[in-house]
Amino acid sequence: MGWWLAYVALGLFTGFAAGALGIGGGLVMVPSLTIIFAAQAGFPAAEVLHLALGTSMAVILFTSLSSLLAHHRHGAVLWPIVVQITPGILLGTLLGTLLAASVPAQPLAIFFSAFVSLVAVQMVFNLKPRAARELPGRAAVLVVGVGIGGVSALVSIGGGSLTVPFLTWCNVRVHNAIGTSAAIGFPIAVGGSLGYLFNGWEHPGLPAGSVGYIYLPAFLWLVPSSMLMAPFGAKLAHSLPVATLKRLFAGLLVVLAARMLWRLLA
Repeated sequence: MGWWLAYVALGLFTGFAAGALGIGGGLVMVPSLTIIFAAQAGFPAAEVLHLALGTSMAVILFTSLSSLLAHHRHGAVLWPIVVQITPGILLGTLLGTLLAASVPAQPLAIFFSAFVSLVAVQMVFNLKPRAARELPGRAAVLVVGVGIGGVSALVSIGGGSLTVPFLTWCNVRVHNAIGTSAAIGFPIAVGGSLGYLFNGWEHPGLPAGSVGYIYLPAFLWLVPSSMLMAPFGAKLAHSLPVATLKRLFAGLLVVLAARMLWRLLA
């Protein structure tokens, strides 16, 4: 079986989950790609996680743009917040990718697995912060952006699991928090993709087809397959038991992260 089939299957599943559950693809793409890359010849064991992070972030660049446009058409994006937080987001993602590139795969995998476990707990128990304050000033929003961008780059996500709770805590309506988070996901993906491309540029030992830490053969199959399936997932969201699916998906995330961690530690 050609490896392209594995990339297409992963893209279809990721797109469906994103559309049906509103979950970014990075948390499922990174461990899956790490396992797939580790099984292929020509991939150095020390770099499979970095390649998975970079490739996933490059895919999110396209899926986040599609999500941004959809939420903008529905008037759900609070653009003043996006403008305020974007400089911090870009700085955070560049710092996050620089840190990720300099950290060995094993501790990076431990951090990723711990983050996935926290997200899984949030999904299972549907934990949401209460609105308790207003948005802080520009300087504070900038600092928050650095934090969201840095963590998002380290685990290769669009930032929704961090941005939505922050905006909800700051008294932003859930509808606008989700739409604004989708828009913020685009600069996260831009900064993260550039960071992984630059930090992996001319890195010795990377497989043929790599541009920095972005593996183009996987990227070229993942983008169209994930974007193809996302609308179907969104269409089915209203007829599916979303709460049950989220719990099952949370369990799958933990299993994938544990499998990735075991593979790298072994």
